[in-house]
Amino acid sequence: MARRRTALSAAALALAISLAAAGCSSSGGKKTEEKDATSTVNGAGTPQLTIAMVTHSGEGDTFWDIVQKGAKQAAAKDNVKFLYSNNKEGNEQAQLVQTAIDQKVDGIIVTLAKPDALKAVLQKAVQAGIPVISINSGSQFSAAYGALSHIGQDEAVAGEAVGDEMTKRGLKKALCVIHEQGNVSLEQRCDGAAKTFKGSMQKLYVTGTNMPDVLSSVTSKLQADKSIDAILTLGAPFAATSVQAVQQTKAKVEVDTFDLNAAVVKQLKSKEVGFAVDQQPYLQGYLAVDELWLYRTNGDVIGGGRPVLTGPALVTDKDVPQLEKYTQRGTR
Repeated sequence: MARRRTALSAAALALAISLAAAGCSSSGGKKTEEKDATSTVNGAGTPQLTIAMVTHSGEGDTFWDIVQKGAKQAAAKDNVKFLYSNNKEGNEQAQLVQTAIDQKVDGIIVTLAKPDALKAVLQKAVQAGIPVISINSGSQFSAAYGALSHIGQDEAVAGEAVGDEMTKRGLKKALCVIHEQGNVSLEQRCDGAAKTFKGSMQKLYVTGTNMPDVLSSVTSKLQADKSIDAILTLGAPFAATSVQAVQQTKAKVEVDTFDLNAAVVKQLKSKEVGFAVDQQPYLQGYLAVDELWLYRTNGDVIGGGRPVLTGPALVTDKDVPQLEKYTQRGTR
């Protein structure tokens, strides 16, 4: 017992001496407190960076609202000025990337839904010393175009998971609604689903920026073909419209969808939607900003340059209690 008490006393004395030394040190004490205070005020405590995100989003797509929330949250933490722009046309998106290059931003986040239109301008960005990260779409083009990494889901794998699930549910004839023609990721989703679905699957192209047109097209298809028992939509807003088409035609059709928002979670709860594919858009935005900040301040590359997967995960009405509070605040 005496030996233990002596050891404790020695440890206490050593601790007191080290604390006193820290108080007198030029690198500790008040200066350390000031540094901590600066870090709190400036978020990351690093010089402000400017990061641009340029996506292929059309107007009214709630998916990209969630992506932006994640990006803005990371930007606030990392002391980053976040710039967002979008255009669903590939050539217009490329011009927005060029604008970001001209602004001499510290990093660019880009989607590769129309990859051919973006190849040359992304090579310009890399040559100018601006690091690029791709998110959401076009993972197979990311490394070839000079991006540090890709953040998102493997669209073909996600599609195959959907086809398996539709087969398990006993569905026989599905309509895959493509809301943006020429988008390689949407085609991959449909093709992946058709590959593993034991029933038949037909593509229906609609104008995603014109929701009345989407409703009319889906409704007409259901009226013309009574054997359709499933609709697969490739974005959350189109699930709600497809549910409306099913209700108007009184068809016995299951609606399944890629992506989540608050409306889809409500429809999962009411069983108007069978299941949804969650690729975590908030995480895509958050990780992309965070990775560029890490790269600029510490030379880090998340995943060592390999694609960083944020999905897919299939969610049903059983997952609603867990997801509801997050979708209500717009982060899932």
